[in-house]
Amino acid sequence: MAGNREPLDPRESMWHWLAFQLRYLRESNELTLDQVGALIAAAKSTVSNIEAGRLRIDERQAFRLDQRYGTGFLLQLLLYYARMNHTPAWIEQYTKYEAEARVLKVYSGSTIPGPLQTEGYMRGLLATGVAADDAEKVAARIARQEALLCREDPPWIWVLMDEAAIKNPIGGRQALRDQLKHLLDLTEGPRISVRILSEECGGHPGVSGIFRIISLETREVAYAGAQKGGRLIEEPLEVREFELAFDRIGGVALNQVMSQALIEKRLKEL
Repeated sequence: MAGNREPLDPRESMWHWLAFQLRYLRESNELTLDQVGALIAAAKSTVSNIEAGRLRIDERQAFRLDQRYGTGFLLQLLLYYARMNHTPAWIEQYTKYEAEARVLKVYSGSTIPGPLQTEGYMRGLLATGVAADDAEKVAARIARQEALLCREDPPWIWVLMDEAAIKNPIGGRQALRDQLKHLLDLTEGPRISVRILSEECGGHPGVSGIFRIISLETREVAYAGAQKGGRLIEEPLEVREFELAFDRIGGVALNQVMSQALIEKRLKEL
């Protein structure tokens, strides 16, 4: 039963290929959106959004559809490879997940993480890249901050960062001074925790790179940072590896009280 929507281009990404296959199989089997929704315990609108690439199926839904269509493990394998693959439009999906986060765990290395940055620090950080200070990028980052921190049910945010993050005067001494004051203000509330890895802590799993873990309502996803971009990780086993790494880094970090004292000490030095 053909719909009015144009199908996604399966050449664009693994996720588009999966969505394309889902629509193709439904229409080939002459099923309605309502009928597929009944199979996977989802609303008609949810099925439509999955086929449009706006939402994603999970393992249980892929299993049920493989059974119904007689496709063996096809959809389950496509889901697996979509989660493992690097998608060019990953940032759009990541932003959606971030806005829905219940818990956000961040290892940010030698910089203050985006959700906790002041505008001055943000501008200084952007100026260190290939492009100079970009007003649109700053506006976009501030909008993401507001979507995350100013909603009715803001997430719990647990941050681990290297001591270098509170020492490097990105944007200048005044920008760092304002940033450290902002960190102290944020951590006065119960939902945001910032813990520092002192310069003497030695090696830990974070030396391999920055990452984040987002806890959603039913699952976790992760993001691994890189010099020229990043990678969104949705494969459960790989996400669990990042959860273990976060716990191990936390095991050598200062506690929150000691971390706040270190931030206050650095603030007095500026």
